[in-house]
Amino acid sequence: MNLSSVRLNHATPFTGPKWAHRSCTTLHFHRNTDVVSFVPRASAASAASAPSSLAVSVTESPSRIESLSQVSGVLGCQWGDEGKGKLVDILAQHFDIVARCQGGANAGHTIYNSEGKKFALHLVPSGILNEDTVCVIGNGVVVHLPGLFNEIDGLEANGVSCKGRILVSDRAHLLFDFHQEVDTLREAELAKSFIGTTKRGIGPAYSSKVIRNGIRVSDLRHMDTFPQKLDLLLSDAAARFPGFNYTPEMLKEEVEKYKRFAERLEPFIADTVHFMNESIEQKRKILVEGGQATMLDIDFGTYPFVTSSSPSAGGICTGLGIAPRVVGDLVGVVKAYTTRVGSGPFPTEILGQGGDQLRFAGQEFGTTTGRPRRCGWLDIVALKYCCQINGFSSLNLTKLDVLSDLPEIELGVAYKQVDGTPVKSFPADLLLLEQLKVEYEVLPGWQSDISSIRNYSDLPKAARQFVERIEELVGVPINYIGVGPGRDALIIK
Repeated sequence: MNLSSVRLNHATPFTGPKWAHRSCTTLHFHRNTDVVSFVPRASAASAASAPSSLAVSVTESPSRIESLSQVSGVLGCQWGDEGKGKLVDILAQHFDIVARCQGGANAGHTIYNSEGKKFALHLVPSGILNEDTVCVIGNGVVVHLPGLFNEIDGLEANGVSCKGRILVSDRAHLLFDFHQEVDTLREAELAKSFIGTTKRGIGPAYSSKVIRNGIRVSDLRHMDTFPQKLDLLLSDAAARFPGFNYTPEMLKEEVEKYKRFAERLEPFIADTVHFMNESIEQKRKILVEGGQATMLDIDFGTYPFVTSSSPSAGGICTGLGIAPRVVGDLVGVVKAYTTRVGSGPFPTEILGQGGDQLRFAGQEFGTTTGRPRRCGWLDIVALKYCCQINGFSSLNLTKLDVLSDLPEIELGVAYKQVDGTPVKSFPADLLLLEQLKVEYEVLPGWQSDISSIRNYSDLPKAARQFVERIEELVGVPINYIGVGPGRDALIIK
């Protein structure tokens, strides 16, 4: 690895192990590096299974949470998997409604109840564990009914009541099993240029929506015309993909299955646009839960290696049917490092053993697919870009505890072209992204367990310096800090 360096006067020189001795605090190098060294703590890997109770610091110091706007949102700042579900679960105790506005079952949120039991949610909003919360699946979501019912059954089996607490928009589009098959065929067709989707049918379902032959939840109320609409969808897929085998028997089986689904779904169906706006008029508090994240946004992400919806702030209004003027505080969720799943550029990625160590320390495996996530240093350029797009009022920094064993930590603070020309923002040009150099700022690590800390002032000085340096670089306060996977492992700053 070829390194070139400059010194930043404000940084603290590092005196660590031999591999890390450098005469500088900032490094320039290409994005694919395999230099990082630390030993994962057993507690970091096993904490997910440890029981925990809701923290006193969360329940007895709610002033910051209670001051959030009537309509607030939690959105991802990276390529997803930042830990949005946990924050939504905690904030939901202070909101009447939690709403999903986009995406589908490709968005997996892992949360824990007060006894430490783990729940992996995909379509049901993460507020479901709070018994007084109504959960809304908005019109911008694509809904796979078999998956939704499996999720509801799993929640009910574990004592979580869903009756009367989940509303599904009559304008939401249905995602069928064949959409998942088409997703797989499409990825195979792309060969080496594959997107790296979850193969959950999200892209094909949104494609059906955009070309205007999709089927909506409201269509389940008209089973007399449902077969013709489904036949059009299946015939279109068969014409497009030679490997898709469509028969009259398939149509008959699907129609019969969806007759049963329609009957079961009917109590959940609602005009959620009316419900949301009526709730706003009634001064009910609403929390919007984003799926995926801004760097996967169809417009602002690393296109074409993106999702098929708008997980940035604009998706809140289009996905729920509420006006921009009613949306208040938006909290951006960002890991203390960076991960992404699937293909696409990743400027601060760490390859080799270093990336593997970070992956296992943070248990970076997909909630939905179990796929290993690619890992790298925190990308400040991408984070600033996300903050500009969304207008975040504050940030939630998650998984700070995962970095506890690092002798030093790097922040990707700037991009430069190969010839040294500065790149002022996150570029749309994927070729440029693949070739650019990242300028890193090196900060000292703290090398002590912080997972039991609940007050910001009790964090090691180096950990606080890391948090405050991110705030300084991005210009947005970090009000929430995750120090473990449990429901209680949160510092409110």
